[in-house]
Amino acid sequence: MTYNKETVKKLPEKRERFKRLATSRTNEVLKRLQVLANCSNRSAYDYSEEEINKIFSTVDKAARDAKAKFYYPKEKISFKL
Repeated sequence: MTYNKETVKKLPEKRERFKRLATSRTNEVLKRLQVLANCSNRSAYDYSEEEINKIFSTVDKAARDAKAKFYYPKEKISFKL
């Protein structure tokens, strides 16, 4: 792969932007998971194991889907007759 001067110049900027946003967004996800964990207080809430499984299967699926986007970028769908 060849890069022109402008592209090479933008790589560190893109890297720093990624690091800044990924750190911020990851910390936000972790904070929201801690808030969700507050619902585990049995003296304040009543819930079933089925509800817990439903919550975390949804969270797990969303995490897997997000991770997959880093490894398998969207495939472009094309149609031709």
